[in-house]
Amino acid sequence: MSATNPTGEPLTLYNWPTSTCSQKVRMVLAEKSLPFEDRRLDSGKNENLSDWYLKLNENGVVPTLTHGSRVVIDSSVITEYLDEVFPTVALSPSDAYDRARMRAWRQFIDEVPTAAIRVPSYNRYIRHKYDKLTQEEFDAQVAKRTVRRQFYRNMGRGGSSPEEERASIERLGETIARMDRALANGPWMIGQQFTLADVALVPTLVRMSDIGLADVWADKPRVADWLARVRARPSFAAAFYPGSRYGSAGSHPGMQAPAR
Repeated sequence: MSATNPTGEPLTLYNWPTSTCSQKVRMVLAEKSLPFEDRRLDSGKNENLSDWYLKLNENGVVPTLTHGSRVVIDSSVITEYLDEVFPTVALSPSDAYDRARMRAWRQFIDEVPTAAIRVPSYNRYIRHKYDKLTQEEFDAQVAKRTVRRQFYRNMGRGGSSPEEERASIERLGETIARMDRALANGPWMIGQQFTLADVALVPTLVRMSDIGLADVWADKPRVADWLARVRARPSFAAAFYPGSRYGSAGSHPGMQAPAR
């Protein structure tokens, strides 16, 4: 896609299809109808750990946004940057208090569900990428990682313990309950306006659905209705294109979800 935009400087998003953080940024770009160059890294080849990418983003994770010569990292920071630089379609409230409420959600999402979803995602899908690696080969790959090194060491080739997965799913359930309470006050997390708080939650619920955890909100119709409204937005299809979800990307043959 041509990367022209209202500022006259090109936007490039370094990402990969199934990355939840990449999905969040792609949704914001779509909400604002911003054209960008879609640079899809090869996760299977650990392209995010290559020398050229680490010079761009020393955290060694996706996504990374470049806007002209400027480099912006961290998906939450990127979404706020895009909302400030391209304000025509506002994804933040104009009221200062409501912006504070939105940012409180952003902080909670980064600390709780974004971290929690990594454990069942790894157990149910990601770990199968390492089935053919020896322990030495796996350790060598982990040693190249930066901010995720300890996570991969903890998870190992076999995934987490059942107790750790149950704790992560409990935290996801707490997130759903908190969402349900907030949605009693409007169709979106901050009320009547679709904001970055909503965007930040979307990839986690989509991932939960894709790995067999949609039952967590089976008794929360407000959350289910929220997700249905999200899916109806054109930005959803743009962010979650074919091949960008675990189910549509193809499951590992013989993969079984661990007992909950």
